[in-house]
Amino acid sequence: MNKRKFVQARRPEWENFRKLLDRVETRPIRKLPAADLDDFSRLLREVSNDLAVIRSREWGRELEDFLNHLVTRGYNQFYSAPPGRFREFLAFATVGFPRELRRHWKYFALGWALFFLPLLISWAVVQMDPSRASAVLPSEQLEAIDEMYGSKLYDPDEDGVVQGFGDQRAIMAGFYIRNNVGIALICFAIGILFGIGTIYLLLFNGVVLGALSGYVVAQSPQHADNFLSFVVTHGSFELTAIAIAGAAGLMLGDSFLHRGNRTVKDAFRVQGLDSVKVAFGAALMLVVAAGIEAFWSPSPIPSTIKYIVGLASWVFVYAWLALAGRGK
Repeated sequence: MNKRKFVQARRPEWENFRKLLDRVETRPIRKLPAADLDDFSRLLREVSNDLAVIRSREWGRELEDFLNHLVTRGYNQFYSAPPGRFREFLAFATVGFPRELRRHWKYFALGWALFFLPLLISWAVVQMDPSRASAVLPSEQLEAIDEMYGSKLYDPDEDGVVQGFGDQRAIMAGFYIRNNVGIALICFAIGILFGIGTIYLLLFNGVVLGALSGYVVAQSPQHADNFLSFVVTHGSFELTAIAIAGAAGLMLGDSFLHRGNRTVKDAFRVQGLDSVKVAFGAALMLVVAAGIEAFWSPSPIPSTIKYIVGLASWVFVYAWLALAGRGK
């Protein structure tokens, strides 16, 4: 049977399954009449088989994506009672997001390289010669950095209260969330310009952050300890999330750049929606980073402990992204 005859014969069943899915997604599957439940089970098996046939015969990405979407919706409904919104959110945050990122690992690898390699190179170059930082950062910012990290971060005031560590923590958490998530969304959204804007932002932010880090570390051991102990823990979530947001922007740009014969709407539906999921996951990581940056990073805890926790956080982040949800 050729593709045209196959599609013509099977399309009515696909449409029946789609209509049944629309009904199921508005009410618990356990409340379906017995006849509808039997139909649902049968159609799910048949559509899954149709998807396997189309994949094996390579009858087109668009048709494959259409059936894959139906099958995914079907399995989500069939193998679990529809969870509450919070359970759906928790499942995506802990398992779904890492799976989605691994599906598009090439974009993540490219986003990671575009951000972290300039950061590391800029850091090394400026640390060897701190005067080079002036080519990237304004003198006013360099002076502010000297003042910020040149003395103890946790000197108590006259009442014995550590400055910046009290009610201000919640305020700073809100600021960091707004600022960090904003950066990620910009890095993602500007990917609509065929990825060029995302590439520029990743390179630019990598160079600037690297120059800043190299400059601070080069000033003195106290500068270095104050700075590194502050950023080591939340940096695992924050910096990785920026690279992931860049990956989402690259995915978005590629969905328009290589859309083939698809319309812009279809191109976005096929791959653009995946980029939204990846960008949302990056935003969740930045929310976590903001909480750590506001509550843990500025706390008067010995640097040694912060370095240990920071190392553990880097290991955790990459183990989570690499392993969460495998085999399930």
